[in-house]
Amino acid sequence: MIEKLFTEKTVAVDVAAKDWEEAVRAGGKLLVAAGCAEESYVTAMLDNIRRMGQYIVIAPGLAMPHARPECGVKRIGMGLVRLSSPVCFGNEEYDPVDLLITFCAVDQSTHIEALAELMQIIEDEEFLEQVRSGMEKDAILDYIQTKKFNKGG
Repeated sequence: MIEKLFTEKTVAVDVAAKDWEEAVRAGGKLLVAAGCAEESYVTAMLDNIRRMGQYIVIAPGLAMPHARPECGVKRIGMGLVRLSSPVCFGNEEYDPVDLLITFCAVDQSTHIEALAELMQIIEDEEFLEQVRSGMEKDAILDYIQTKKFNKGG
């Protein structure tokens, strides 16, 4: 499933952002451009972080901004942003962040398979290191397109 979500439109590398808000906007812009969400969804992601804190920073250097389905989701989507320079989100344990994976889902369950596959990618430390070291966009997409996912998660 995830190989259909990460596309030419939803992966961006070497994106400049002066702070976490610009980084989240960049990730949200990918979802909007791909027709997965409306601008209101980007605003909702930013509002969630302001209101609930930096819970979206889930691992060293990795954030997963998202919001609720009713905040402007059109269809399930995922975006990947590699920042040209890391930014701080205010998470002492995992800052600074250089990779963002934005996602949107139409309800509470249809994205479960996609998240399970995404976790398999996130757990591939060698792949993440290559992404951080300047892996080209085409190579990132090729990896995701050809990866054999463990259906058990």
